[in-house]
Amino acid sequence: SPASPITLVTERLLLRPWRPEDRPPFAALNADPEVMACFPGPLDRAGSDILADRLAGLIEQQGWGLWALERKADGRFIGFTGLNEPSALLPFAPCVEISWRLDRAAWGQGLASEAARAALAYGFDHLGLAEIVAFTTLANRRSRAVMQRLGFTYRGEDFDHPLLPAHSPLLRHCLYRLERADWPGHPLHLLRAEP
Repeated sequence: SPASPITLVTERLLLRPWRPEDRPPFAALNADPEVMACFPGPLDRAGSDILADRLAGLIEQQGWGLWALERKADGRFIGFTGLNEPSALLPFAPCVEISWRLDRAAWGQGLASEAARAALAYGFDHLGLAEIVAFTTLANRRSRAVMQRLGFTYRGEDFDHPLLPAHSPLLRHCLYRLERADWPGHPLHLLRAEP
């Protein structure tokens, strides 16, 4: 039977399973050229819904994944944060990565870091991972700053992303690593869905 989906609770956020009503704000976020500047391009509604279905399905299947991010103060959907097993084609696979994508209105408030700390705690303390990785295109200074704030280490391990065309300006990526031994620990509040 599938794992009971988890909701992670932080001071300001819920990292929770996806709901049908998340799709319109997720589509708006994925259509924003600034949010998608470090991805191959904005997504149309159909592409955004396909991605939402995939992320929701993984959480239903394994109990964890890239959770929908809800701001507790107003119940607003602001993006996703969580853990993912990326493409086997990556030079450092198999691995588990941490990833986030937030609505532009939610930038600059420390929300990505707050959500990521909860996801890291889940990965290390509940999944027992030895290491979690993060990667992004070289020019993505905003995400790289979050990775550094979270304690990830950059060792100059740059690579060409295998799913991008050779001429893409986003091709070259940088890899950051965080090992369990270097994780300072973080109190984690879990809500389990009622069976």
